[in-house]
Amino acid sequence: MKLRVRFLQLPIRFDAARLAAEVAAIPEDAWRPHPKKFPGNDALPLITTDGDPSSDARGGAMRPTPHLLALPYLMQVLETLGATWGRSRLMRLWGDSEVTPHVDTDYYWRDHMRVHVPIVTQPTVRFLCGSEQVHMAAGDCWIFDTWSLHSVHNDATRKRIHLVADTVGGDGLLNLIEQGRAPGEAHTGWTPRLSAPHAGPPPALAYESRNLPTVMTPWELRDHLGFLLSDVAAGDPRMPAIAQALNRLRVNWHALWAEVGDAEDARPRYAALLAEARAHMTALGAEEVPLRNGMPLGLCLRAMIFNSAVNDEDQAMDADERLRPTEPAAKAAPVAAAPSALRPARDPVFDRPVFIVSSPRSGSSLLFETLSGAPGLFTIGGESHGLIEALPQLTPAAHGWDSNRLTAQDAVPATIEAVRERFAAAIRDREGQRPKAPPIRLLEKTPKNALRIPFLAAAFPEARFVYLYRDPRPTLASMMEAWSSGKFRTYPQLPGWSGPAWSLLLVPGWRELAGAPLNQIVATQWATTTRVLLDDLGALPSDRWRAVRYENFVAEPQAFVADLCRALELEWDRHLAGRLPLARNTVSTPDAEKWKAKAELIEAVAGVFEPQNIRALATLR
Repeated sequence: MKLRVRFLQLPIRFDAARLAAEVAAIPEDAWRPHPKKFPGNDALPLITTDGDPSSDARGGAMRPTPHLLALPYLMQVLETLGATWGRSRLMRLWGDSEVTPHVDTDYYWRDHMRVHVPIVTQPTVRFLCGSEQVHMAAGDCWIFDTWSLHSVHNDATRKRIHLVADTVGGDGLLNLIEQGRAPGEAHTGWTPRLSAPHAGPPPALAYESRNLPTVMTPWELRDHLGFLLSDVAAGDPRMPAIAQALNRLRVNWHALWAEVGDAEDARPRYAALLAEARAHMTALGAEEVPLRNGMPLGLCLRAMIFNSAVNDEDQAMDADERLRPTEPAAKAAPVAAAPSALRPARDPVFDRPVFIVSSPRSGSSLLFETLSGAPGLFTIGGESHGLIEALPQLTPAAHGWDSNRLTAQDAVPATIEAVRERFAAAIRDREGQRPKAPPIRLLEKTPKNALRIPFLAAAFPEARFVYLYRDPRPTLASMMEAWSSGKFRTYPQLPGWSGPAWSLLLVPGWRELAGAPLNQIVATQWATTTRVLLDDLGALPSDRWRAVRYENFVAEPQAFVADLCRALELEWDRHLAGRLPLARNTVSTPDAEKWKAKAELIEAVAGVFEPQNIRALATLR
């Protein structure tokens, strides 16, 4: 929720030592890794959908877990705060770990506040929000502006544990907020009062039961649109046309509501209005219009409205995060594939093919080579440059040397048939065997395919995409090394290019890089690729793609791969012990600190890549 200040301390505090003693009695195996496997982040579920301790969803009927019921003073804390509670957890941040910078952009966060009560902490824990930072002392109570870029850093070796409770509010909490104090504000005699533990039966807390509309009312739609439009930085010339198109959505939505309300059989008509507006936003460049918090207007429209205004009765936000993470085991037991709840029309040949997409030098070769060990999975053995670009109509030359970009318009029937036949003829499994009969599970990775998602989605109707994110700083350093090595020249005679032989993928707008230094070239390659692939993934149903993080992959490969295979409905029967082998495209010996030799060159172009980096990080939350 957007607040008037970055941080607000409430005029109440709690007995942190008593809370810590309660928490210490909870078994260690009750703590769950972060749903996205962020290193050093885990949680103890307190209030979840239906009280299920394995749920990370934010939608549905919220109820207490057995863990909360075992914490009587913590329940008194929630009662004292006086609110209706949504998803709530104890969040643990291990020593020398962080919560990476991000902005909470989706529908849930528009009206939910996040209440923090530190239970175990130390002075070196820093909470950053916008340009401000605070240390939240043990027992204090805070809320903060989740609409601004925020992060947490624990520089010490001890763990930090906070109660983190989500709520739309309540009369008691509102009273506390009205008496709250922002850091640096002068309030004579302001001192938080202690709410000590007391004897008595467990309190009857208020829990959310309805938190996601089946069809958003026109009044709520108008409120969200007004909020986003008011947050656009002034003076953008694209805004008059964007505002006009969004007003058309508002008027047509209200007209349809006046006719049919939220009738179930009218949902396809509402969905059509959303699809039309979404297409208009793409055409009008809404993805390039920045809000004051640095996030693109188009992304926030998708998260807050396009993906949330029409829902099934039993739909839960963040359903993809409800998968139980898989822990590494001493012996690798096969991981069963989970059944899919929703699939497009069946493809008789390629059954849910998996495409790894990423910017160049993000570790996709290592992930591809590792995943190719899954039983029943087939690959062409490497990248598909030659397989695709051997078709003249799919080359950059056929598109005026614009880029490697391919869209659904390129997916004409004859071209689709040729591409599918080439893949089918080339694939082998981990034992080098051809498939006996369709359907076939295909795994593919080629960096250029990050610019071809709409084409691939049309050519392979059941395609699933895995977006592999890697911190851009080491990635850019590796890209600079790749250009300098001469081993990754893709278009050495690129028409109209007078710089060093073009290397890696050819991005839209490459001609504007004429005369630019190498650090700017690779930063633009990374930013453009990330922008295009995030736009394209955002246009797909959410069940067709998944964002994962390279750093998590190399930190805990067995748990990471087993969890990813479950999400992709693949089996996994191998054990990854210790350090992963080098990928075949490795240029020099990997070293987590190696990029820092180019740190000055990379930070000089941070303005080029950081806006898209913020977007990318948002997909990982």
